[in-house]
Amino acid sequence: MSDTQTKSKALIAMSGGVDSSMAALLARQQGYDCIGCTMKLHTAAREDLPGSRSCCTLDDAEDARSVAYSLGMPFYVFNYTDDFRDRVICKFADCYLSGKTPNPCIDCNRYMKFEKLQERAAVLGCDKVVTGHYARIEQKDGLYQLKKALDPTKDQSYVLYSLTQQQLAHTLFPLGEYTKTEIRRMAAEHGFVTAHKPDSQDICFAPDGDYAKVIEEVSGRPCPPGNFVTLKGEILGRHKGIIHYTVGQRRGLGIAYAYPLYVIRICPEDNTVVVGPREALMTREARVREINWISGQAPDKPFTCQVKIRYRHPEQPVEVIPTGPDSALLRFPEDQRAVTPGQAAVFYEGDLVLGGGVLQ
Repeated sequence: MSDTQTKSKALIAMSGGVDSSMAALLARQQGYDCIGCTMKLHTAAREDLPGSRSCCTLDDAEDARSVAYSLGMPFYVFNYTDDFRDRVICKFADCYLSGKTPNPCIDCNRYMKFEKLQERAAVLGCDKVVTGHYARIEQKDGLYQLKKALDPTKDQSYVLYSLTQQQLAHTLFPLGEYTKTEIRRMAAEHGFVTAHKPDSQDICFAPDGDYAKVIEEVSGRPCPPGNFVTLKGEILGRHKGIIHYTVGQRRGLGIAYAYPLYVIRICPEDNTVVVGPREALMTREARVREINWISGQAPDKPFTCQVKIRYRHPEQPVEVIPTGPDSALLRFPEDQRAVTPGQAAVFYEGDLVLGGGVLQ
């Protein structure tokens, strides 16, 4: 396939923010014939919530439409509310009810932007899906590589570890070479209404921050109070329901004790929350499952690299010991605090993303 063919048409995922607006402009400048779209994913986001910084509101869709039209691009809104509920919100609820703490942004990228949207792109004859993520894609030795963005303060490679070779071949991240300051400046120069719009930060389907209400509504299951217990089984008081807590949490427990208490484990089987001292959170081992190796080839022997065990967590050295094609044991040279089941462990070699999976 020739270069002009591979750069013929691109579907731009436009959230109504400055990043996706500039992704559209940069894709146009690279020679793509672009179609803009917004994915309607839910009905929870409300503009009337004070201080809410959630994406996917009606205003966001209109801002995206404005930018698309200013660039001479056709624009569509695709309704994926049922898919988003089934693949993202329900999974989020199930994870919390099983005592885990998930990252729904990872699942949204996996199942919506790089599964459903790439399916739609193929129907429209688009070779690429373009998003405003801060990350880079390169080719080396016949393989596609996912790399960190050049701006370390905005790098989003952590939430993209699930990308496959097939998906990377049909994805474009135009912002990976820029800083956020440069992106806002260029957006202002082009007169985009999104140029100075604040970044969305709230989980989109819980814009008021009440995750517990969403979980109970979606699951149809009440989450009853239970006991706070020590590592030795001593009952210290009552908790509000396990979905209100996460491993490592200290605030909001409402327990007076001789020393500060932290959530050590969440046990749905007997509806208890185990609390203890900070040192009980420390570990040098963790297990990871559902690993996606971006190269498509699982390692067959132990190796060392860097790992992030939370989105904002600094990278740590680790030995990765494969226990199967998509599972591994992690061994750290130093204690790690609050390794949280349900969060992602993402492996790096310099700025190269090797893959990632879900902490157990």
